[in-house]
Amino acid sequence: MLVKNKHSTEVNAVIELNGEDDTRGNAADRADMYRMGKAQEMRRNFRFLSIFGFSMTLMASWEFSLSVSTIGLINGGTAGLIWMFFICWIGFLLVNTSMAEMASMAPTSGGQYHWISEFAPPQYQKFISYLMGWACVLGWQTSCASSAFIAGTQIQGIIVLNYTGYVPEPWHGTLLTVAVAAFSVLFNTLFAGKLPLIEALTLVIHIFAFFGILITLWVLSPRADAKAVFTEFSDGGGWGGLGGSTLVGVLAGVLPLLGADAAVHMSEELRDASRTLPRSIIITTLFNGALGWIMVITFSFCIGDLGEVIESPTGYPFMQVFYNSTQSASSATAMSVFIIAMTVFSNLTMVATSSRQLFAFARDHAIPFGRWFSEVKRGWDVPLNSILTTFVISSLLSLINIGSAVALNSITSLATTSLLSSYIVSTGCMIWRRWTDSLHLPSKFSLGQWGLAINIASEVFLVIIFILAFMPSNPNPTPAEMNWNIVIFSGASLFSLVYYFLRGTHNYKGPVAYVRTSE
Repeated sequence: MLVKNKHSTEVNAVIELNGEDDTRGNAADRADMYRMGKAQEMRRNFRFLSIFGFSMTLMASWEFSLSVSTIGLINGGTAGLIWMFFICWIGFLLVNTSMAEMASMAPTSGGQYHWISEFAPPQYQKFISYLMGWACVLGWQTSCASSAFIAGTQIQGIIVLNYTGYVPEPWHGTLLTVAVAAFSVLFNTLFAGKLPLIEALTLVIHIFAFFGILITLWVLSPRADAKAVFTEFSDGGGWGGLGGSTLVGVLAGVLPLLGADAAVHMSEELRDASRTLPRSIIITTLFNGALGWIMVITFSFCIGDLGEVIESPTGYPFMQVFYNSTQSASSATAMSVFIIAMTVFSNLTMVATSSRQLFAFARDHAIPFGRWFSEVKRGWDVPLNSILTTFVISSLLSLINIGSAVALNSITSLATTSLLSSYIVSTGCMIWRRWTDSLHLPSKFSLGQWGLAINIASEVFLVIIFILAFMPSNPNPTPAEMNWNIVIFSGASLFSLVYYFLRGTHNYKGPVAYVRTSE
């Protein structure tokens, strides 16, 4: 149950004793950690600019909108790609605003599963938070593998662009994926203290590269007719209707805007987290969504021959568009390098996020070898074992690509549905709290009287895209074209359910059990 803290005198004494220092954060940070019953084990090196850069880099919306544009171009065409992205932007603005309020109430690395533990009906807190904790761990771990794989195959695309005789082999992509994952681990361990500075610098690249590529496309690319770009939908997947096909292509708008909760999982390394987190989450969604939509519109105007672009030997339509616009492999390569660099840096931030999520869940005794995963070694100030585990998982998943890229894509698509499910449940808990007028925590960011409406609108949007995320690209898929996400998601859910009854129910109490409350 959520109730007011009766230990305010003790908290004030602790605050007065320790003063202000970078390790423990400010008074509000220490009060939040004390209320949640958590020890401060990592340094609070992040400030607003660095956590804003962290979130912007991880989502990399305009870069990923180019990388996954094929999904929307096949199902929906240019009009579908543009308008589905816009709808997703508005939808995620509502969703992330809801999460911003929860983050302000409980700024912890646990994120969604911690919120569910505190906000869900008491009889279901333990069970639901446990399942969603597993969903978050699986979601972020597979996100790391997915982004590393995208970066690796983009590097292959660059090689194809410059060397026509090169035949991209699956094992080449696997080695490049492992290399990207190793680079991310290197930065998250040896240079962990410099991560806030790195994120601020990558934010500069993120913004300046956007304008550089945008202006180049505006100046050099052939222009399509505006009416055709904005109003002509297509059913390339063969669904038999423009509306159904366009809805299936919605993932081209979902993927670039997913992952705003990343900043939450870094909250125990952020100064004044309860105030800074909501600002960062909302501003990131506004700016990344705007940049992404502008880039999607520009890209749609510059595509030219849609068939040629989709069938590009590079594997990525944006590389073909860059080449067609500049008529130079070198220029197209220079433009593509910025996309690849931001994908690599996005993976770097995902490794940081996923390792903190794993650390938090292990700290709450939810997984095997929890003490080992949650250990923060003295002098490192990061959960080193969780970071190394993230690297191992990404490397092992990349091996699947040698046998089947389709199988790897199906596994990494688990990231989308897993994270969406955690958003759905945590937002649902807030709806229940508001609907029943149950007591909830005060926060430095509150939705006030608009809270229930925003939460319900967020939930409706999330449920719709969650269902659509399981759809294949066409109604009669071959085994190679099938979206096996439903099978993998169900299997992962069944595993976490079985493990809960075998071990979890005995070891896991849920974060709410450690919260300091009054009678």
